[in-house]
Amino acid sequence: MARTLDHRRAAHPRRLATMSYTNAEGRQQLLDELGSAADAIAIAIAALGEAYELLDEQTADRLEEVLFRPAQAASGRAKRTYADFAERHGFAPRVFDTGAAGHAAGARGHIDHAVEALRRADDELGELQDSMLPVEVGDAEVRAGISETRALLGPLPTAARELERILGR
Repeated sequence: MARTLDHRRAAHPRRLATMSYTNAEGRQQLLDELGSAADAIAIAIAALGEAYELLDEQTADRLEEVLFRPAQAASGRAKRTYADFAERHGFAPRVFDTGAAGHAAGARGHIDHAVEALRRADDELGELQDSMLPVEVGDAEVRAGISETRALLGPLPTAARELERILGR
């Protein structure tokens, strides 16, 4: 039986499509959204790696502690959520690519780029949570994985801003 999705939110410029879907199509859409968020986190990790290379040792160590390792934890949780859900429902596994940092001016520019990517990932996961997909075609494990990933992402933009305050001193 097909279901209908309608989950529009004014706060997010990107929207999951309103459509009818089968369980398999809904699960694939859920995986696509999880994969997109994991890809955004990978971009953030790459940008943080570039910033790390441009900083003095003490500041680089702080970046690793408050941003890089937590972003890696969020990435790992998102990928594990994807892989476990795909396996439980008979979908092929996915190999996630390493993100590309893109061009930025200095360490601050790379950190800003990372924050944008982390916010994008969090927004995508938030929109997915707000949709009915995780309830209608997901399971408790995927809902928990999405929540845990968002909990790991949540403090990172503030941590980045705090780190940026000490840059250039």
